[in-house]
Amino acid sequence: MSTVLHRLVRRLHFYAGVLVAPFLLVAAVTGALYSVSPTVENLVYRAQLHTDSTGSAASLAAQVRAAQAVRPDLHLSGVWPATNPGDTTRVLFDDPSLGASERLAVFIDPVTTQSRGQLVSYGSSGALPLRTWIDRLHRDLHLGDPGRLYSELAASWLWLVALGGLTLWVMQIRKRRRATGRGSLLRGSPGARGRAATVNRHGVIGAWIVVALLFLSATGLTWSTYAGQHVTDLRSTLGWTTPTADASLTGGQAPTGGEHAEHGGHDMGGHSDATVDAVAGIDGAVGIARANGVDGAVEVTVPTDDATAFTVAQRRVPWRASTSSITVDPSRDAVVDLNRFADWPLAAKLSTWGITLHMGLLFGLPNQVLLLTVMLALITLIVLGYRSWWQRRARDARAGTAPARGALRDLPLPLAAGILVVAAAVGWLLPLLGWPLLAFLVIDTVLPRVREAALPKS
Repeated sequence: MSTVLHRLVRRLHFYAGVLVAPFLLVAAVTGALYSVSPTVENLVYRAQLHTDSTGSAASLAAQVRAAQAVRPDLHLSGVWPATNPGDTTRVLFDDPSLGASERLAVFIDPVTTQSRGQLVSYGSSGALPLRTWIDRLHRDLHLGDPGRLYSELAASWLWLVALGGLTLWVMQIRKRRRATGRGSLLRGSPGARGRAATVNRHGVIGAWIVVALLFLSATGLTWSTYAGQHVTDLRSTLGWTTPTADASLTGGQAPTGGEHAEHGGHDMGGHSDATVDAVAGIDGAVGIARANGVDGAVEVTVPTDDATAFTVAQRRVPWRASTSSITVDPSRDAVVDLNRFADWPLAAKLSTWGITLHMGLLFGLPNQVLLLTVMLALITLIVLGYRSWWQRRARDARAGTAPARGALRDLPLPLAAGILVVAAAVGWLLPLLGWPLLAFLVIDTVLPRVREAALPKS
């Protein structure tokens, strides 16, 4: 039975490699660009992100008012206070002319309160235009929702191709060890030539990066259209969702704050009285948050009415594992709610760490170099796979002859049925993997029987 399984895995890996590898190649090339985009962004936008001014910083309220003077036509949304000397403060405004999850950022010198420029800021990560352009290239090739299918297809098949390849490599190394007494998963077999050398390099590189590929596949799927929604629903059912701090106030005239997910939901024509009052209390809100351990790089969500509180949330920055948040009412020196990262469910923590690691932010530059290395290795892996496929012409009648079909029908019926059931289940969770996989297995089983039935009987 092991021989039959080997045939099935080999044929599946062959077709998945040939047909899906182009999508994986595009994802790897764009992923390589995205992996270093945080560092490149910091260099390209240094004039906006940093300042050479020295001295005491003005109050955060004064910095925000300076930004409001630059853009009095827009509604204040949030603030990223300067974290270290030499950093600018990022003041965020809702702008109806921008796209979903986009806000206009005015960068203020904390010492002089002078504007250092304006840029569009995307999402909770605060990606600036260059990184946003690369992010969208990686995510959907700038084609919108239809383009997202390419990245979901790549992420859905990546883990199956990686595990299938690892399985074949383990079998091949075992066979070589029995024949020659030599061979290693991470070093391959010395002295290989021709196509064997290509396969050897392909297998060694795959063995080195397989864990990283599985990680990138799993985390990448959380952003996908179909599988991502199923993962979100599953997490919700299991109670693994990310907790949020309650920003509602039960009374009083305290300034308020909330999430900025609905960027277009506020009046964009000017500043409400509540927002003006909130600016006056912003230093107190940040002070209360820091006193309660919500410190370092934070985003302050500014109140827009009297029904909610300030929200101060730790941002995802290098070398910080926690993203706690707090809602406060500075008019009463009161903490409304405290959402400590340490109290999150383990699944929510792992999800946050995984996404931040995938984005190249968790460990800063080393994280980005590691991702870049994995992407370059994956590109090399794909090229070697196609080269191996082409080199088969020296052995077969035509280039790239596929491994023999019909392995599934040669398995015991219960095992074959189990494989089909698993493929159907995967089809629900990962539609762009499961349904093509199920179709492949069914066609690969039925087609040989159809051809046999069509042959003339002697």
